[in-house]
Amino acid sequence: MADGSAPGGDRRVGDLLARAAAWVADDPDPLTAAAVEDLLRRIRAGTADEAITDELAELFRARLEFGTAGLRGALGPGPNRMNRVVVRRAAAGVAAWVNGHGGGRRLVAIGRDARHGSAAFLDDSVAVLAGAGLDVVVLPEPCPTPVLAFAVRHLGAAAGIMVTASHNPASDNGYKVYDAEGRQLDAEQAAAVLGAMDLVERVTDLPLAGPGAARVTRAGEEIVDAYLASLVGLLGAPRTQPRVAVAHTALHGVGAATVRAAAWRVGFVDLHEVDDQAVPDPDFPTVAFPNPEEPGALDRLLEQAAWSRADVALANDPDADRLAMAVVDPPGRDPHDPASWRPLSGDELGWLLADHLVRRGDLPADGVMATTIVSSSLLRALAADAGVAYAETLTGFKWVARAPGAHQRLAFGYEEALGYCVGDVVHDKDGIGALLVAAEMVSDVLAAGESIPGRLDDLARRFGVHHTRQWSVRLEGGAGAARIAAAMAALRAGGPDRLADAAVTRVEDLAFGSPERMLPPSDVVILTTDGGRVVVRPSGTEPKLKAYVEVVEPVGADGDLPAARARAAERADAVVAALPAALGL
Repeated sequence: MADGSAPGGDRRVGDLLARAAAWVADDPDPLTAAAVEDLLRRIRAGTADEAITDELAELFRARLEFGTAGLRGALGPGPNRMNRVVVRRAAAGVAAWVNGHGGGRRLVAIGRDARHGSAAFLDDSVAVLAGAGLDVVVLPEPCPTPVLAFAVRHLGAAAGIMVTASHNPASDNGYKVYDAEGRQLDAEQAAAVLGAMDLVERVTDLPLAGPGAARVTRAGEEIVDAYLASLVGLLGAPRTQPRVAVAHTALHGVGAATVRAAAWRVGFVDLHEVDDQAVPDPDFPTVAFPNPEEPGALDRLLEQAAWSRADVALANDPDADRLAMAVVDPPGRDPHDPASWRPLSGDELGWLLADHLVRRGDLPADGVMATTIVSSSLLRALAADAGVAYAETLTGFKWVARAPGAHQRLAFGYEEALGYCVGDVVHDKDGIGALLVAAEMVSDVLAAGESIPGRLDDLARRFGVHHTRQWSVRLEGGAGAARIAAAMAALRAGGPDRLADAAVTRVEDLAFGSPERMLPPSDVVILTTDGGRVVVRPSGTEPKLKAYVEVVEPVGADGDLPAARARAAERADAVVAALPAALGL
């Protein structure tokens, strides 16, 4: 097999070996090149078992695509992983897109998180961008994603790039791209960048600017200062009391220093950090997954909240574009016991922030409240009750940020995966801006002698109990992708007649869009049931199939809220239990 032909004359394996060999010849990273070369050597020598060939095939099975939040995947060689070849191609695609669609702007802002590979990916991107004749501003390293999204408009850039995998496992990295409005690329823009990437034959042939290129500027803390000054404008009337004791974790990410500076600026936030999670660490040593939604991820935060006698516990994800909240629930429980603290769902915090903005009474007349089709429907009812325009979008903040129509602006947007945007300082989810508004809300609650659970009770009595649950299954590799596709195809073929005791009254397939909902095409199926709905879609950032369940239960004339919540939870549990069989999994 020294000539590189496939064992047994298998043409598919021969093609795989040829593509892998071409990759090695074009890979500027000796580590990833060596990893592929080792697999090739073993296969050619006839010493590899089927698992080795399968491993190589998985690396070249597909290419990373722009999903819900840009490129994202496991670190490793090949087009189906995050590596320096993929990043250089992506940077070249962005450069071609800016040169073709920048409208005369030739500046790109770029930042990175502290993950493995992020520094090299940023350096490669800067070299390619400047080598293509663009001016580049590099943000202070590392930095939160919302700072980069803010910087794009603040600097008048044509585009922005953030090297980050957000809340994914330590083995992953990613690449978010922003347009001139500081919004993540929409489908048309992403397709243009991908098309330009495809035109790159060899990344080693790309013109690269040196480290000291005149087109490259290293920004200082003035960018962060401008961002923080703008965040203060998201709050209502200035205050110093009541002060709010906030337990906070950055989950080993890059948000701690900026959150610290933000708390100092507003003056009413006493920050109590989880010290061993405040310093960036790409290995995320104290959590299994650095995602605030994952069970156990907030354990140290809740311990800190109990120890510091906090009023509220708040967590950012590693790139600080998301926010999680935990409170003592019910309010009478011992706040010094970590078990008394309950993390809120993403929907619950979304409701609370929207309700707080309505109560403040200063929403702009042209403001819009927006959420996604997988989030709770309660925001629609709340906005209608307040006389505020409402919009519903596909999953992902690239859509939420584009929700306002002509002569409108986003007053508040959220998605159930802990993403929130207040006002128009950042045209993306912003976990630090949301943290300040959440602290302001808690300050108001304390001043009124109320509680956060009490506010949730009030919303349930007004609009009914909206019980939301999420179900997902992780299906890795090509076989997993095939099972996900088969499950979606089965739903499109008709789907189940019932989910537990609930009749399925409507099946909506968004593969070709929805004029009724004014939604573009998406790989989503919506099952409407008696008193609820289930939204099913493949994840845009992980190899998962996800289902989002909502059950709406009226409180009833008797006002028995606990009974209504129990009924809603029982109904939701039954639907979730029925999903695997309904999806053929």
